[in-house]
Amino acid sequence: MKIGIIGAGNIGGNLTRRLTALGHEVAVANSRGPETLTALAEETGATAVTVAEAAHGAEIVVVTIPFKNVPGLPAGLFDGAAPGFAVIDTGNYYPRQRDGRIAGVEDEGLTESRWTEKQLGHPVVKAFNGTYAQDILDRHRPAGAADRIALPVAGDDEAAKKVVRDLIEELGFDTVDAGGLDDSWRQQPDTPVYGLREGVEGVTRALAEASPDRPEGFRG
Repeated sequence: MKIGIIGAGNIGGNLTRRLTALGHEVAVANSRGPETLTALAEETGATAVTVAEAAHGAEIVVVTIPFKNVPGLPAGLFDGAAPGFAVIDTGNYYPRQRDGRIAGVEDEGLTESRWTEKQLGHPVVKAFNGTYAQDILDRHRPAGAADRIALPVAGDDEAAKKVVRDLIEELGFDTVDAGGLDDSWRQQPDTPVYGLREGVEGVTRALAEASPDRPEGFRG
């Protein structure tokens, strides 16, 4: 597939490495410009592009940037994306450590990915937000392996969610349907599933054990 990745930090960089290794055509962008991604492009065979170009022709677009920076993405970001494209949101809201207070989350009670979706103007699928970046490189396993870990995936668009789950399975991880975006609080920071390295059963149990109350340490 043709995949656009916006953000070349730990998650974005390692997704670029794995997806190109699997034969996907990857365009990667960051806020500092394609000239700063030369090394990653040379290492992986990905194409370094501007943020405005990242979604051109893409069947999947991964948005993996700091939460507070989402509203600053360019208008028309998804113009030219492939028909029926899916958007993966890997983001987390860290009000005290990085993002400051976001009214849509704090006052309106939006889940983090619902807020992101509103900023982007396109449905998103929440995935990889609680995944250790190094695990993308080191913890992938073949289907059926006893130590294969599972990732929760939330979203309202069932077709897009299937595309994302299939991609995650190809990357070497099982998936668990975590419900719609309004249920995605179950995988936000400081929930039982966040950072969990367990299989389908453990992830399913952790999602069920989550509390809808935002932890004190993650309130702005």
